[in-house]
Amino acid sequence: MTEPQFAQGAIDLGALAQQSQRASQAQQEGGAGELNVNAGNVQQLVEISNSTPVVVLIGTQRSEASVQLRQHFQELSTEMPAAFRFAYVDADQAADVAQMFGVRALPTVVALYQGQPLANFEGAQPKEALQQWINAIQKATGATGEQEPEQPAEDPRFAEATQALNQGDFDAAIAVYEKILASEPKNLEAQQARDNVRLLQRLEAHKGEDPIALADASPEDISLAFAAADAQIANGDAGGAFDRLIALLRQSSGKEKNEIRERLVELFALFPSTDPRVLRARGEMANALF
Repeated sequence: MTEPQFAQGAIDLGALAQQSQRASQAQQEGGAGELNVNAGNVQQLVEISNSTPVVVLIGTQRSEASVQLRQHFQELSTEMPAAFRFAYVDADQAADVAQMFGVRALPTVVALYQGQPLANFEGAQPKEALQQWINAIQKATGATGEQEPEQPAEDPRFAEATQALNQGDFDAAIAVYEKILASEPKNLEAQQARDNVRLLQRLEAHKGEDPIALADASPEDISLAFAAADAQIANGDAGGAFDRLIALLRQSSGKEKNEIRERLVELFALFPSTDPRVLRARGEMANALF
């Protein structure tokens, strides 16, 4: 089973692109292949993302973190030329584009593929973490960069689980993965596949409901919070899901605290370990626990 997608947000780049009548020539400023985005060349950004992942930094020269991130991505775009294309939005010079991306803080980084957002994060990150994040984007999109390792063939033991899923039998699929894990407890692929199926099963159980609204109305109800977090994950709001459960974790104790911790760990496993949202949430969970 391949790594799950980790979409974040709902940026309508298609509508944004329609506002641009033509693509302007990319300005080459300070970075290999850097595309400086403005309202006149958004269409070009979308077209590039149809075949290559695009990492978009929305920043400002007034922010040291923005300047540092821009430098890191410029360097990485040179070191990993086939992995992604780097684009920069100056929020001071192209405020309309920054607003269309729905940024809440500067700097914000968004990964795009085929005109759709895959993942984003806010604030500074070390270069090593950025490289790992780009590698995760490569895996999610199937893009091939010079540093991208070959993907291993799918475990043939998963075929039975796939067949069960096609028949809507979540329990049977989970049982297949549990059997593998019983003999190979450190099989991360089986663990991730099992946790994805568990999420699908829980979502199916709440089909037709609005778990988020129900949880907001009863913020101390753990079962409702769990269902709401699942819905947020499905909607691409992983950060919101983590924040919801961490807030509840701070108020809980005893058995309930452990249940929330276990659910958070399970949800973390749905994403690459280097995902900035997971890294942030793990730190906040540790603070809430201790």
